[in-house]
Amino acid sequence: MAHVLVLELPGGNDFDVLEAIVARGDAFTFLTSDLASYQAQQALAAILANAVACLEYPGFVYEEVEAALIDRHKCQPFDALICIVDIRIVAAARLAQRLGLRFLNPEVATLSRDKFSVRQQLEASGIPQAGYRLATCEDEIMAAIEELGFPVLIKPCDGYASQNIAVIESPNDLEPWISPVPYIAAHAMDYGLGIKSNQRFTVERYLTGAFVGCDTMSINGRHHFLGVNQKLMCPPPSFTIKGGCFIPAGPGMEAVRDYAFSLLDAISFDFGAAHIEMMITPDGPQLIEINPRLVSAKIPRLMSYGLGRSVYADLVSLHLGDTNFMDDFKDGRFAVSRWITADHSGRLTDVILPEWSDPGICSFEILKKPGDLVNPPLENVDRIGYVMTAASTRTEAETLANRWLSDVQLVIASD
Repeated sequence: MAHVLVLELPGGNDFDVLEAIVARGDAFTFLTSDLASYQAQQALAAILANAVACLEYPGFVYEEVEAALIDRHKCQPFDALICIVDIRIVAAARLAQRLGLRFLNPEVATLSRDKFSVRQQLEASGIPQAGYRLATCEDEIMAAIEELGFPVLIKPCDGYASQNIAVIESPNDLEPWISPVPYIAAHAMDYGLGIKSNQRFTVERYLTGAFVGCDTMSINGRHHFLGVNQKLMCPPPSFTIKGGCFIPAGPGMEAVRDYAFSLLDAISFDFGAAHIEMMITPDGPQLIEINPRLVSAKIPRLMSYGLGRSVYADLVSLHLGDTNFMDDFKDGRFAVSRWITADHSGRLTDVILPEWSDPGICSFEILKKPGDLVNPPLENVDRIGYVMTAASTRTEAETLANRWLSDVQLVIASD
């Protein structure tokens, strides 16, 4: 039985990784800066009760955390460290190195958490990219827009989960009464866990095409391709992912796979899971961003339905040094997700779910609770719940998911 150290949870409520650890027969210790926020969730509190220990370090002063974990490691050794939360990746990499555990090395973890630095490294490696510039204030953002031309995308260098992003399609979007630029430049985004944006931005040429996410697992610089998540977006100006379709690795994906591997090689990505977002354009795949962790937002669950195995369990195996699973991926099924969103703002009163069932429906979940404020989707945090389906054809899986979603009824009271 392995002892796994888990540092925070994605979204603050996604505990699939903990369930996978328990299902494997392993033990876990949970490390956080805010234990109460997790224990306030009934289902999550129940699984945390199974932990070897729940360690809380308010403020997460790294030196204090490291010293405490080194002492604990001597008495109850950890066999692996898992972190899927972007804002803790660098700390996790440093901790793993001090504890002698397998993880992405701290230098690449630090590089990967800065989108501008990643693009600079790719440029130095000769990988073509759309135009991009660094900006740290409103004047620099405006200068970058003028230099690159329209349309452009503005996003924080240290951002994640589609937060604080804006598309400027034309000069009309810069009119004083609607321009998002002054607000973005002046207000540091609160990422939670006591961390705010460092107010460094990339201004990039806005790409159009098919938006996909590629998921990989690597060990000693050797990469394995799990498949592609083709993402369905809500209409602009939203940056909310409305759903997606997971397509297991197979024939026809060689160009995407090879491009993903070339990006990882260019930044010397040596270990762990990576989620690479790209746009498939008429000129081929183009990078959106590299995330140095397993994809989140419930997508590993979707991938697991498509692959017929737990991706989270495989991640734990990877961090334990067992890579036998990497040769076991077989042709899977198409797995589809659709998210429930509100069409107007107010307080959620009730969610009435469809009364029918189908064997192709793998799971559904409501993430908001009665009394929560809901809004039409602008960011992923606005989503209310989801359904996931799987089938031998994409059309069958998508039809079933869309049918289920259309039968969901939201009861929303105006404030």
